Amino acid sequence: MNDWHRLRTALAVLVVVMIVGTIGYVVLGFSGLDAFYQTVTTVTTVGFREVHPLSDAGKVFTIVLILLGVGTVLYALGVLIQTLVEGELRDVFGRRRMDRRIADLDDHVIVCGWGRVGRAIAKDVADGGGRLVVVDTNQDRLADAPFPTVVGDATDDEVLRRAGVARARALVAALDSDAGNLFVTLSARALHPELFIVARVRVEESVEKLRRAGADRIVNPQSIGGARMAAFVLQPHVTEFLDVVMHDRDIEFRLEEVVVAPGSTVAGRSLREAQIRDRTGALVLALREPDGSFSTNPSPEMRIESGHVLIAIGTPGELTALAALVGERA
Repeated sequence: MNDWHRLRTALAVLVVVMIVGTIGYVVLGFSGLDAFYQTVTTVTTVGFREVHPLSDAGKVFTIVLILLGVGTVLYALGVLIQTLVEGELRDVFGRRRMDRRIADLDDHVIVCGWGRVGRAIAKDVADGGGRLVVVDTNQDRLADAPFPTVVGDATDDEVLRRAGVARARALVAALDSDAGNLFVTLSARALHPELFIVARVRVEESVEKLRRAGADRIVNPQSIGGARMAAFVLQPHVTEFLDVVMHDRDIEFRLEEVVVAPGSTVAGRSLREAQIRDRTGALVLALREPDGSFSTNPSPEMRIESGHVLIAIGTPGELTALAALVGERA
């Protein structure tokens, strides 16, 4: 039996005692108000004089009422204090444990907003092996979050600090309003200039504002959802293949990106010279330049430089080998 159930039971018993006491004194000849007053003073041990002189039957009834009523009041008071104190202690120690978990994290992703969009983002990030901290103003909504959480306004710098923004690798602003996501982006960019920020947007007019605020990527879930549905209509097999490769963790092949590290053994070499396919088994589908432009289906003669991002497809083992190869220093 939990504390709140015990408290409700104790209060119910106390109400029954008060009712029985009042009825008993009415039977003994008291008026309704006098009977209730006599019951309250008896049960609470205030010690005022009897409203009316008591007969022997009245004295016996009062003795029984004192034994039952005082015991019930003390029990209810004890349960109430225990419930309040233990609840506060659980909250305090729970917050401290959560703060310690967050303090031990680094290179994690902060998801601001635990709504439908935030939950979907967190699930995919977690499925991809990422570590998360979730921020939301609603404590009840965070109760079922399977990740470390921070209760508070994500637009508040102190809340972001508690979420470990200085050690995070990315932040997702997924609040319900564009204004809220704008403030989150501004705060996060000021606290961590190198942080990768993805912001949710609802109206097209907010896109440029979020970009100026420092968002690296801006996503309109409704627009993306519409484009995806249209793609299923126009090119269902291509769309389903990409969907499976990107999101289905049960298949063998994956589509991933790998950054060419400074001083890598493949830097300065062409794709042919690097022999990526022969050495790792992974197939390079595209290459992204530092300026953000893409080279799709790159020729074997294209040179790989530090800072390039290779978009490749392969099995987890092949992609791991590719990451090791491009991260290997000359």
